[in-house]
Amino acid sequence: METQHVRTCFTITYTDEQFNRARAYVEDMKRHPNRVYWRGKEGKTDQELIIEQIAHRILSGFYNDDPFNAGRHIIRMDSMNMT
Repeated sequence: METQHVRTCFTITYTDEQFNRARAYVEDMKRHPNRVYWRGKEGKTDQELIIEQIAHRILSGFYNDDPFNAGRHIIRMDSMNMT
């Protein structure tokens, strides 16, 4: 099976509640430096980690209770094949 690479850029919106929840999650992860969570996150700022967490939850469907809800958060998506 051949692996394909695609670079995708999302424009998302999030609420203050989602931001605060993600910030609390990142703060909790700081207390557990040996968790798998930290792989590939070396050198990232708290702001980057918080936004990553929000994006992860939106794209994974955690905030999408119904199919129409995703459209509220994902405003735009641009993708291109990488060669």
